[in-house]
Amino acid sequence: MGKKSATNAGVGDVGIRDLRDNLSRHLKTVKDGGEITVTEHGKPIAKLVPFGGMSKFDQMVAAGRITPASRPKMPLPPALPSEGGVSDLIEEQ
Repeated sequence: MGKKSATNAGVGDVGIRDLRDNLSRHLKTVKDGGEITVTEHGKPIAKLVPFGGMSKFDQMVAAGRITPASRPKMPLPPALPSEGGVSDLIEEQ
């Protein structure tokens, strides 16, 4: 399997020279939730990941792996009045 581009799906390997020459672009990828593995002569030496700000959920949304709900959850209906506990209700059935 070949190397992935750092801008392809937000995850990939980047050589030191490419990182230096395109630092702003690679940092934007990380800022947008991507991860970059920095390599030296093809061997991983470091990983660039977002600094705290984005949750895993936000990272997955940014990467297009999930789609957030289009509307908020509906509130639960009010509880039904009952006498006794759950085991009493089960026993009645």
